[in-house]
Amino acid sequence: MTQHAPPARMGKLATAAVFATALEWFDFLVYATAAALVFNELFFPSVSPVAGTLASFATLAVGFVARPLGGVIAGHVGDRFGRKPPLVASMLLMGGSTFAIGVLPSYDAIGVWAPVLLVVARLVQGLGVGAQWGGAALLLTEHAPVERRGFYGSLVQTGAIVGAVAGNMFFLILSATLTDAQFGSWGWRIPFLSGLFLVLIGAYVQMKIEDTPVFKQMQQESAESQQEAGLRKAPLVEAVRRNGKEIVQAAGAFFVVNATFYILISGILSYATSNVGMSRTSILWCVMIAGLTQVVTMPFFGALTDRMGSRKKLYLTGTVLMGLFAFPLFWLIDTGSVPLVFLGLLIAFTIHATMYGPQAALYAEMFPADVRFSGASLGYQVASVLAGGLAPFIMTALLAATGGSWSVSLYIVGGAVLTFVSVVTINERFRRDLYETSASELAAARAQQPSPGA
Repeated sequence: MTQHAPPARMGKLATAAVFATALEWFDFLVYATAAALVFNELFFPSVSPVAGTLASFATLAVGFVARPLGGVIAGHVGDRFGRKPPLVASMLLMGGSTFAIGVLPSYDAIGVWAPVLLVVARLVQGLGVGAQWGGAALLLTEHAPVERRGFYGSLVQTGAIVGAVAGNMFFLILSATLTDAQFGSWGWRIPFLSGLFLVLIGAYVQMKIEDTPVFKQMQQESAESQQEAGLRKAPLVEAVRRNGKEIVQAAGAFFVVNATFYILISGILSYATSNVGMSRTSILWCVMIAGLTQVVTMPFFGALTDRMGSRKKLYLTGTVLMGLFAFPLFWLIDTGSVPLVFLGLLIAFTIHATMYGPQAALYAEMFPADVRFSGASLGYQVASVLAGGLAPFIMTALLAATGGSWSVSLYIVGGAVLTFVSVVTINERFRRDLYETSASELAAARAQQPSPGA
């Protein structure tokens, strides 16, 4: 079975992975908050408010379009040369592009070039975050004790939540201390400018942690197994050829998880302020505190799958619950009552954690070692385009077309159905040996076949 790091080193690896992931997602997700609150007025002032919001969310989606390309590049490098190069590169890309958004002039200053440059910077952000998740997830799952793989894998997911909460906290503080004019003029830029400093620290930490003997040994064994497999094609080609079904299943499994996450952290901000009439401060507090509970619930549910003996069972349970709660969620939000809105968001984030918590371990166990980075990253990032990147845009379009939140609830139900079908078809390999390669799987399959004439 897979060798793993001792407890003390696992603690350091987990701290580094969570910290680095939080920094990366802080930069990526402050864009989602800014897109919901101010980008429509700053970069698309010449169109109607609804069209401006749609255009703002469209630029948000652009970052997701680039994520699969970032995942493909990182997967190739990560499967061939180890996890360190794509992780460090992803942080440098994210830091530079986020800082660029923070100093970008508005439409009033440079005209049409403002939204054009915003789109370019967002594309680079997408490349950066697309390259990051696979490396961080595998850093922990491939080092973790096999009996705690679900728990340690979930910690990577909490980093995204910490980053999202930190971004909302930034905007909450700015909204409370600045006037609307100050916030729209320069206040919104502060989170983007600080992101460069934070990501450079994260890149430094990543470089130090990933040079540990345990990680070097994992890279060496991965390279040796790849050589034994006789691979001559790019890992992505091998992953698609040998594990195409698993990539499609991974993408479908992530659909409702990613879509509801961005509806909860971004779409709801715009909806609650524009359609329900809640104040920006109130809804930011509700989203931030409800989302922060996932720092506890995701490790809990990840660890629960270690004891249950299955990732699929809990994942499927969460999928069904999310579909059932799609309508009650908006019934509670439509009341405009802060306690009821918070209750709705709290339940939704808890259900979301039942799926997102065990996801890293589930994905790691779906693919052999020599194509794991490519396969897991591609499935994850393809879904991020089709689900997460488009979710706030689709939500705004549905609300404008139908005038009712019921259409968004139906969208969530549809995503839940797609995810359920994808997960139920996965051939779960709970606690598989993560050092298994494509070659060893093929040899085992051949050994089980009856010999001719037997």
